[in-house]
Amino acid sequence: MDLKEYRESPREQARIESLLTLIPDGETALDVGTRDGYFAQRMAARYARVTALDLELPDISHPKIHPVKGNIGALEFPDNSFDTIFCAEVLEHLPGDLLQRACAELSRVTRRNLVIGVPYRQDTRVGRTTCYSCGAHNPPWGHVNSFDDDKLKRLFPGLSWEKADYVGSNKEVTNWLSVALMDAAGNPYGTYLQEETCVACGKHLVPPPPRGLRQKVLARTAELLNKGQRRLAAPRPNWIHILFTKNSGNT
Repeated sequence: MDLKEYRESPREQARIESLLTLIPDGETALDVGTRDGYFAQRMAARYARVTALDLELPDISHPKIHPVKGNIGALEFPDNSFDTIFCAEVLEHLPGDLLQRACAELSRVTRRNLVIGVPYRQDTRVGRTTCYSCGAHNPPWGHVNSFDDDKLKRLFPGLSWEKADYVGSNKEVTNWLSVALMDAAGNPYGTYLQEETCVACGKHLVPPPPRGLRQKVLARTAELLNKGQRRLAAPRPNWIHILFTKNSGNT
């Protein structure tokens, strides 16, 4: 599926519509982790100036969008620079202390609003991969963090939780035994088509080699265990999208 088809899928359209609904109007906005600039261009219809930031200089040509190369952990903007900051599909990729620094930076440079979008209570053991360069086991799509309401509130202590939207539904869960069996089987059903590299060695992930009988039996057993668990699991949203606001005393 190419990017256009993905964006037009019902699942992705629901996510996009939810995020756009939460974004307030304003004069200046910052899109952090802009990638191809999709959300920056949508925001440009409502803002006089949008700054689109990513690790590499974004290739975006739009009269109201200013592409910037930057690091979310050390944003090179003064305090209270933007009316609104938009950050979706970013925080789940940030390891360790970088997550804390990034959230502090987002809080610092917003003047009024911060819109965050992350997967909700994701079981990052489902769909994980094995790196055949270093042997490390990777979470799906490079998602090294899982989020719920309380964790997100702790990450942004200086901001007020204005509203949240919970989007989609899934029952994707697993257990320690299935995880161990899948690891032993080489994680054949992992997200190997992802752009994200191995979290341990940084090399691109490649699909696993052909499996032997033992690995097939292990993977099949793990799948049967997971299937039974999903029947009993309560559904949960795919994503949580939050609008935070900054109190006037913090500006």
